[in-house]
Amino acid sequence: MVKKIPERKCMGCGEKFPKKDLLRVVRAPEGDVSVDVTGKKNGRGVYICKNPECFKKVRKGDKLSRSLEVKVEDSVYDELAGMMDGGEE
Repeated sequence: MVKKIPERKCMGCGEKFPKKDLLRVVRAPEGDVSVDVTGKKNGRGVYICKNPECFKKVRKGDKLSRSLEVKVEDSVYDELAGMMDGGEE
């Protein structure tokens, strides 16, 4: 029996990727927003692939704030930028 690999959709490009290949940003029940490196934090999560172009699209449109329904601070975007392929600033 083949084990099913969980997939999630990138909010930047809309493509599906294996969950482990994406970065997760989570809004905790208290309203705090953070990057979830473990993928197991409680709360509402959204995913973004490690493509710098997707990151630019998400940051420019402030898509994280809309999806998580709370203002996402620049520090969260800066942390994500450091995790992108190629270290996009």
